Amino acid sequence: MTNTKENVVWITGASSGIGKAMAFEWARLGYKVVLSARRKELLEEIALEIKNSGGDTLVVPVDIMEEKSIENAVQSIITTWGRLDIAVANAGFGVFGSIDKLTAKDWNRQLQGNVTGLALTVKYTLPHLKQNQGRIGLVGSVGAYLPNPHVGAYGASKAAVYSIGLTLQAELKGTGVSCTTIHPGFVVSEIARIDNEGVWHPERPDPRPSKLMWPTDKAAKVMVKAIMKRRRNYVFTTHGRVFVWLQRWFPGLVRTIVSKGPKPE
Repeated sequence: MTNTKENVVWITGASSGIGKAMAFEWARLGYKVVLSARRKELLEEIALEIKNSGGDTLVVPVDIMEEKSIENAVQSIITTWGRLDIAVANAGFGVFGSIDKLTAKDWNRQLQGNVTGLALTVKYTLPHLKQNQGRIGLVGSVGAYLPNPHVGAYGASKAAVYSIGLTLQAELKGTGVSCTTIHPGFVVSEIARIDNEGVWHPERPDPRPSKLMWPTDKAAKVMVKAIMKRRRNYVFTTHGRVFVWLQRWFPGLVRTIVSKGPKPE
């Protein structure tokens, strides 16, 4: 991957947060960037900014809840640019509520988006990635390793992402395609402002500790670097790594700490 001007990276969930920041980072490094999410108008604003900076980009709206939408998006990329070198399955969301309150609808929506949508993103990109010994980036969460009171469905979905990453690393052995599963701690995002029906509430406060929150541009740089280095599993933010370590050796302490944390609406 020395000639980055010919390399194509596809990012789902690129309309905001980490996905948007990664789009700018890949463009800065000289890659052709495919932007995907449901909100086409936001993607077009990002694309214009990248183009004004001299980058090359393509907007392909996608709904990860629909398999055909994912399949069609990949076909659009290949039709337009003829190749795909990196696929970053970043799209996802959180369903909030304690285990005794969540409905079957809540669970189905959470797992359809964060697990099935991610797995199908990989499925439809793999034939093209194998042609170029490409890279897969799966965006998980530190929550994959921790207890997640009041966001148990989200934590379960990210634990599944961790498992999918481990499985892909075995299944892809010998193909030249790498899979990097990235587990961020607290990073600035809209996740706390989207309710269980997918409706955005800009006025809703984010219950996560602001002092521990990483800015998206900082997060994007370390995530892109991990994918480029073909790391297998990458946990970041210092506090994220500390909590994962504590969970391994002092799980009782972690249960006590997280049980006293703020409850999302």
